[in-house]
Amino acid sequence: MRVAVVGHVEWLELAKVEHVPAAGEIVHAMPQLAVAAGGGAVAAVQLARSGATCTLFTALGDDELGRRARAELSGWGVDVHAVVRPEPQRRAITLIDAQSERTIIVLGDRLVPHGDDRLPWDILASFDAVYVTGGDAAAVRHARRARVLVATSRVLPLLREADVAIDALVGSDVDAAETYAPGDLPIAPALVVRTQGAAGGYYLERGGVRHPYAAVRTEVRGDTYGAGDTFAAGLTHGLGEGRSAGDAIAFAAARAAEVLGFE
Repeated sequence: MRVAVVGHVEWLELAKVEHVPAAGEIVHAMPQLAVAAGGGAVAAVQLARSGATCTLFTALGDDELGRRARAELSGWGVDVHAVVRPEPQRRAITLIDAQSERTIIVLGDRLVPHGDDRLPWDILASFDAVYVTGGDAAAVRHARRARVLVATSRVLPLLREADVAIDALVGSDVDAAETYAPGDLPIAPALVVRTQGAAGGYYLERGGVRHPYAAVRTEVRGDTYGAGDTFAAGLTHGLGEGRSAGDAIAFAAARAAEVLGFE
């Protein structure tokens, strides 16, 4: 199966703290890792790990971190097609507290691919599914060439501008930045999936009937970073395989639970 991600990459620096500092407070952090991440990168790596042939369309900074990000993603089995922007790679500092929750601080502009970038957009016509986390309207229209198009509700203004049919819209029901309500897009998505963390979530197909789904119970051994992006990747994989909405969501929930169980 061939899948792609159209979106962004961030160079992530992750550190553990007892708690997120209050205004004026100093807390000590324990560095954990530095790695290529962000919604687009995490989804691409998880799709590659799931056995799909995964291609990432993105933009990277013209610096050492941008080059390291490309090399790491390629090393994880992702076929990277990236335009290089004449600016630093965007970074993210993520704090993981004692309850394993994450707080993210981003540094720099969000680098995304544009439809007029010299990237092999034509190949998407032969792909089973594409997941979009960022780009411009022309990039989204290129992504629509695939048989299945999945997108995050975090980029609703972009999706409105692109004005194409979305097969599945996925986002957190508890994150204000990912809010979605019927009528927010000119063409209603065929499937809307709203996640609620450990409570599971629900999905609506075009008829508007609300179907709850349960989270896969697991002990959080590490942190929650990347669980939502992994869920979206699993949903894209499942729909690309031709599974029903319920089966694709169950597959996605199981993949997210695997990430939460990693130390």
